[in-house]
Amino acid sequence: MTETKSRSPEFQLAAGAIGGLRQALFHDAFAYRPMPRLGTDGPLIRRLPERIRKRAVWAPHAVVVLAALIAFLTGIASTRFPLAEVLAVFPAIAVVMALVRPVGAFWMSLLLTPVTAVFGGNGWPWGPTTFFAHLVVLIVVAARTGPRTAAWMWGLTVLLGMVMENAVWRPGTTTLGMALTSAFALLVVAMVQIRRDAEREVTVQRTVTAVERDRRTLLEERTTIARELHDVVAHHMSVVAIQAEAAPYRVENPPPELEQAFVTIRENAVAALTELRRVLGVVRAEDYQAPDAPQPTLAQLDGLLANVSEAGLTTEKTVTGAVRELPQGVELSAYRIIQEALSNTLRHAPGASAKVEIGYVLGGLGLRIVNGPPTGPVKPSPGTGHGITGMRERVAMLNGDMTAEATDEGGYEIAVFIPVQPGEPRATERAEQADRA
Repeated sequence: MTETKSRSPEFQLAAGAIGGLRQALFHDAFAYRPMPRLGTDGPLIRRLPERIRKRAVWAPHAVVVLAALIAFLTGIASTRFPLAEVLAVFPAIAVVMALVRPVGAFWMSLLLTPVTAVFGGNGWPWGPTTFFAHLVVLIVVAARTGPRTAAWMWGLTVLLGMVMENAVWRPGTTTLGMALTSAFALLVVAMVQIRRDAEREVTVQRTVTAVERDRRTLLEERTTIARELHDVVAHHMSVVAIQAEAAPYRVENPPPELEQAFVTIRENAVAALTELRRVLGVVRAEDYQAPDAPQPTLAQLDGLLANVSEAGLTTEKTVTGAVRELPQGVELSAYRIIQEALSNTLRHAPGASAKVEIGYVLGGLGLRIVNGPPTGPVKPSPGTGHGITGMRERVAMLNGDMTAEATDEGGYEIAVFIPVQPGEPRATERAEQADRA
């Protein structure tokens, strides 16, 4: 039986380094990877005119092509080889190649170094043309790949320069200059990439945080609505149970079938109330206290308007249609929506006035709360969107429609329609039934 020996940390480190080199510079080295265009929403491009903006997205490509042209012209001027154009065109091709095959462009530029050094005869191992061209290739490829690939390219570049210097010594070698210049350039590129990645990560985290905050706000608003509905529904279920228990005593000599029917109604009401408290009771916080007073309705709206008027908000109420009492859930939600809209006006539009319009129509209830722009020296408070979220939840719970948007005058408008079926019992009728019970 053979024993598997554990590999040393040095071996694992070397294996990881070789694997990283293979992944960075050998895996799909000549794959087609065209450089993408710039986005039109960049901090500089979006300030340009529309006609220039469409061409400005190709600015990096134009810069690389210009660098290739400079390398070609420099090679023609500085090479003493009889066919200078032939020798100068290859570094320029390597620069342009970085636009579509970045890693392949690096290998081409690196392998051209000894060729151009031997035949060019102007600088060892990098002459002016190859020095400039190889530096541009390093920068473009590093910007398109990443810091790890940039480190491997820099290491292979310095290694090639040292080998060529030791093989053939010539005065005025350029390996040190290439090493220092490329190291500085690649360091700048790496810093820009790290900052860009950090900004992207921060943006992602902010997005996730905003989504989680909205979700938490939504759950909090639903919890608040569930608490209120729990109190409303529990009250009416209690009324049903009491009425079912008291009904047989209001009829002289009721038949046994009627008594049994009322007993069944009471038992079902009590069972439903127990299950309701068991299910909806979990939404109550430990420190939650049920309100002693009845839940507010539109009948108490004048008191709310008087309260906000004392806080400095001038309000105007308009009621259209035949005023009637609505189901208690509708009345409560309408009151809470108006209350939240006026609170938002106080916070976000200090000094503005507000209009509250209530429309009673055959199919339901319409609400419109609109405020003007903020005036005065007090600065508006920053908003979190919790109030709008709560309003939408209440309206959605009642199968209604809601719009919330800024007005042309600089204010804000909230429009709500809550449908009400004609046969739904009203709050007063339920209260009268409870009093009779």
